[in-house]
Amino acid sequence: MYFEYFIGGRYLRSRQKHAFISFITLLSMAGVTVGVMALIIVISVMSGAESYFKSQILGVEAHVILRRHSGEIADYRDIIQRLQTRKGVVSADPFVHTQVMLRSASNMSGAVLRGMDPEAAGSVIKGYSPEELKNRLKVEAAASEETTVPGIILGRELAMNLGVSEGAAIYIISPRGMMSPVGHIPAMKRFEVTGVFGSGFYEYDATLAYIHIETAQKLLRMGDAVTGIGVRIDDIYHADRMSKDIAETFGFPYWTTDWMQMNRNFFSALKLEKKAMFIILTLIILVAAFNIASSLIMMVLSKTKDIAILKAMGATDRSIRRIFVYKGLVIGMVGTMLGVALGILGCYILKNYQFIELPGDVYYFTTLPVQLRYPDVLVIVVAAVGICFFSTLYPAYKASRLDPVEALRYG
Repeated sequence: MYFEYFIGGRYLRSRQKHAFISFITLLSMAGVTVGVMALIIVISVMSGAESYFKSQILGVEAHVILRRHSGEIADYRDIIQRLQTRKGVVSADPFVHTQVMLRSASNMSGAVLRGMDPEAAGSVIKGYSPEELKNRLKVEAAASEETTVPGIILGRELAMNLGVSEGAAIYIISPRGMMSPVGHIPAMKRFEVTGVFGSGFYEYDATLAYIHIETAQKLLRMGDAVTGIGVRIDDIYHADRMSKDIAETFGFPYWTTDWMQMNRNFFSALKLEKKAMFIILTLIILVAAFNIASSLIMMVLSKTKDIAILKAMGATDRSIRRIFVYKGLVIGMVGTMLGVALGILGCYILKNYQFIELPGDVYYFTTLPVQLRYPDVLVIVVAAVGICFFSTLYPAYKASRLDPVEALRYG
């Protein structure tokens, strides 16, 4: 096989009269390089976007949520103790979830109200430390003490819609009020805006409002009950399995859902876009592969006499095929390696210098999120080399089928 590599290497260094073939070879190599580089950068940006969205969602939602079909969970403390003893569970925290109307001095808006325990281990609001949550989610003082207005933290877009900022007063109108001789009277309570958060998702920022869990229980007249328990686990990608295990453990009337189910459509769309971009950009490599095949076919035509002499000297069809496959693979592999190097360099520049700015009111992020995943790079390399390999098979086959007698007679 050494003579096959030697001859294939000589063919890569064409003489001056075959300069056009060398130019086609360089174009083929450049095409593979550009295709691989573009694939690595685009897939890395999409992986970074996916990772960014996951971190933003998990900053608002629990990994697994346990609920009861009847609506309220009265024995939630016992359930939390059982959940915290399970392997893989980091924390389990109660919450109250309902829909309300918020009214400010200038506007009114619907909202999703969440009552949370700021002292619980899994209670998280982006931008606030546990100590800040304890101070901002104030509880209404007892009647014997000085009057304290409970605190509420609003999403950024919700606060803008209501026209309020920190320190402003708003009213929560809850459908759970009281019956009177004239009918049902909704409950209304005054709150002080003690914080504004931004999750990066318009759906959350425009609808979510947080208050202390004790305040929510009083507002909804629930007593010592909650509407659900949020569970955080050590491996977010095993949330579906953990959700099924918890549902089987507690059984009916309890049911569970996980963060992947709650955002299935969103992440399915992201995966589809990632696959579509992979296929579209792979076409660049495919075009370069056609150029490799064209240059090899022209090389076969120009080396007809050389092939005939090699066959007359005893070279087998297999050896002739190897010569041209080797030549094409070297072009493809050099182009792929250059593309990988330039792609990694491009990802590094985009991640560390962030010179591309995006409008925050249009996109979820203001700079391109980049996350280079080496399994993705490996798939791209294998795909590129594979396409280049298959592009060499037909020219190599045609070269091996040349008749040495006819080639020497008419070459």
